[in-house]
Amino acid sequence: MTQLTAFGPDFPFDYEAWIRHPAGIGTVPQKTHGTPVAVIGAGAAGIVAGFELMKLGLRPVFYESAQFGGRLRSQVFEGSDGIVAELGGMRFPISSRGFYHYLNLTGCKTKPFPNPLTPAAGSTVIDIEGRTHFARKAEDLPQIYRDIAEAYSAALAEQAAFPELQAAVRDKDVARIKAIWDPLVAEWDERTFYDFVTHSPAFQRLNFHHREVFGQVGFGTGGWDSDFPNSMLEILRVNLLGLDDEQRFVVGGVEQVLHKLWRLAPDCTYWPEGTTLESLNGGATRSRCTGLSRVGDLIRVRDQWGNEDDYPAVLATCQSHLLTTAIDVEENLFNQKVWMALDRTRYMQSSKTFVMVNRPFWKDIDPHTNRPTLSMTLTDRLTRGTYFFDNGEDQPGVICLSYAWMTDALKVLPLSDEKRVELALSALRKIYPDVDIASHIRGAPICVSWEADENFLGAFKGALPGHYRYNHRIYGHFMQDGFEDSEKGLFLAGDGISWTPAWVEGAVQTALNSVWGIMTHLGGACVAENPGPGDLYAERAPVQLPE
Repeated sequence: MTQLTAFGPDFPFDYEAWIRHPAGIGTVPQKTHGTPVAVIGAGAAGIVAGFELMKLGLRPVFYESAQFGGRLRSQVFEGSDGIVAELGGMRFPISSRGFYHYLNLTGCKTKPFPNPLTPAAGSTVIDIEGRTHFARKAEDLPQIYRDIAEAYSAALAEQAAFPELQAAVRDKDVARIKAIWDPLVAEWDERTFYDFVTHSPAFQRLNFHHREVFGQVGFGTGGWDSDFPNSMLEILRVNLLGLDDEQRFVVGGVEQVLHKLWRLAPDCTYWPEGTTLESLNGGATRSRCTGLSRVGDLIRVRDQWGNEDDYPAVLATCQSHLLTTAIDVEENLFNQKVWMALDRTRYMQSSKTFVMVNRPFWKDIDPHTNRPTLSMTLTDRLTRGTYFFDNGEDQPGVICLSYAWMTDALKVLPLSDEKRVELALSALRKIYPDVDIASHIRGAPICVSWEADENFLGAFKGALPGHYRYNHRIYGHFMQDGFEDSEKGLFLAGDGISWTPAWVEGAVQTALNSVWGIMTHLGGACVAENPGPGDLYAERAPVQLPE
């Protein structure tokens, strides 16, 4: 079976093949070599785009409001030797081929992520309504869980032609993908994930309790009830592209991928051997961008200290709401339809609570049960998901005591880190009454609530019913031929601009879209044997719903 890749379905383009092609992704006119291009945000989208722009012979100039890495944030526990908590992205499916291209360039290593019911987790405990089940594989669980899994598979086949669609994606059959997917967009954009579940014949043969358990346990990585209000298209993409399957984590922390790209010296047009993003930026990013305005054919970028510079092209990779709040953006840089889309983008809340422990004690075998002391845990309690990270027997381990979304994340929003740990330990004590987790904790906890961060205002986009048209406007914004002159030159990228929010592959793909846009805006083009996303956009563009 062909390995699944993040190919479509809205815009089926092989980004990995484009960036790996021996002819390169394209060229810009010699007169533009060395031209500065502003990049707002040093997260995954910004760094990937900057890396490719540098290779073209342009000079990316970075503006960063706070912390390098964006939501690829790996925080080291104080007093440890590089033991990290992954506060943002931590699970990277192997279908994310664009992201893995850049990860492999840096030499970073990955291991299977300890998701529920996987060999990497070793064992899993599901605790719902006070009843606890231990399992090493799905077959170890009670029949209700198998009934739910079978019902969801049947629902996908009944209502989304899923086996046929997935086969088309595996085969990279563009015509077949569009023939199946485009009608699904019209059918499911305005209907929720919950609607999909409750109206499927397979789930109608079950009862409410089955749907309730499905929301708590879900499929792949855990409970999906926080996604029940979202457009079903969001969930179909996750299933279709294998984003919830065969996930891996980056050894030593994913943030290092971006730091290494920042310091990596590829073969570049124009720039001398050894040139890096770091060297082109004088060793550090510029400060927070606070203003964008039009000055003739250029766009003026103002930073927080009042410094102003003009650029022929600017790439904004920040969270979209910052363009209407933290950054003073001249209104005519976007048309009103795009402003509406940026404003209406809806972000989901997320919280994590981590502690470092003296050793991976959870692997100790309880002599009374002959089972591990603790297991990867899914529950309807406050913690929701608990994960264990083994750094070796002679190294401290890490426990993600709680990973929660939406309402569950908001419950702990005003609480201190210590209080969050206390609540998580209290919940886990009800599942493991004989285990003293606290006795193993070392140092201070590390917690995050992304909605409380002024630079993010949420963890990731979650499109609501009716939001497809908004996503269409901002995703296709890199195609600027028909724009008014006042709107040209400012580009958008990031996972929130993509069709796959919350996944770094979406950031990578929209970054590459923007590179094509900037390249052509400056008079460049792809080579004929390696057309880019914009060259194929007209024939493969996401379906346009009537407005």
